[in-house]
Amino acid sequence: MADTKTDTDKGDAKEQAGSGLDALRDELVDYLGAQAEHLVEKTGEKLTGLTQQLLDSADNGGGFLTGVGSRILKGDSPLKALVSQKAGDIKDKVVEGAKSLFGKSKGKSDRPKMTNIIEVLDIGQPLRTTYDQWTQYDKFSGFTKGVLSVSQSDEVTSDWKLKVGPSKRGYKASVREQIPDQRIVWNSEGPKGTTHGCVTFHELAPELTRVVLVVEYFPAGFFEKTGNIWRAQGRRLRLDFKHFQRYVSFVDPDEVEGWRGEIRDGEVVRSHEEAVEEEQREAGEEGEEGEEGEEGEGGEEEYEDEYDDEEEGGEEDEEAPDEEGDYEGDYEDEEEEDEEDEEER
Repeated sequence: MADTKTDTDKGDAKEQAGSGLDALRDELVDYLGAQAEHLVEKTGEKLTGLTQQLLDSADNGGGFLTGVGSRILKGDSPLKALVSQKAGDIKDKVVEGAKSLFGKSKGKSDRPKMTNIIEVLDIGQPLRTTYDQWTQYDKFSGFTKGVLSVSQSDEVTSDWKLKVGPSKRGYKASVREQIPDQRIVWNSEGPKGTTHGCVTFHELAPELTRVVLVVEYFPAGFFEKTGNIWRAQGRRLRLDFKHFQRYVSFVDPDEVEGWRGEIRDGEVVRSHEEAVEEEQREAGEEGEEGEEGEEGEGGEEEYEDEYDDEEEGGEEDEEAPDEEGDYEGDYEDEEEEDEEDEEER
């Protein structure tokens, strides 16, 4: 009986152990199934999001999709193409953020930042000499450090090659207004920025001229904007302006021949030859007026000489009666002497 009871207890224990393992196995199966469903759901969401991005990209012109396709055509694997294109988009966003940080602040206008440059110098040369020397653009590279070369295509436009520090750039300048011995106004455009400039000439004395230079500078590009923070362009222009003062102060006025034409609204209204002919004609008229004035003065002198002669003649006439009176007095004396002689006889 005892053996039979022991066998029964062992059978019950085995049944309980078997049921516990089954329960653990069932729980493990349920856990793994739940994890698999969760993973599938997350994968499905990512695929749905990627699909939506591809569809949005296709609707907006296919930028992202086109980029991935071009990379695949170049030999990249689909996974590498997706990763590379995504990295490129992130880089573009970072660059745009940096540009917005350096370019403009939130709430400000879209107008590019402008730098004003104003310089005034007095040069010990006549007004015409100073102006004529300024019009000789092709000689600027000989006495300045910022101008590498200048080539003129016509009287209005010219090409400038400049250097500011290690940076080189080119500008195409166009004269808007030019009046001899008064002012020159110009605009210039280039990949590194644009400028609006005006230079005026003022005669302080016959041998002293004041030159006023005003420039508005609009930088373009990262390096130009960075250099503009330190006013590199303004310092370069200021130094070259002083080089112009030094150069003109030692030139011979008779050896300087500038462009004497006139420009209005970007068009030549009077050529250099016409201006020179007009100046020569005016100089000739002034010379003739001077000669006529000298002749008039000579006539007055002759008239004065004649008048003096007449006065001298009048004085001689006045002296003539005195001489006659003296002669009559001598004659009377002689008659008295004759009468006395007769009485003595």
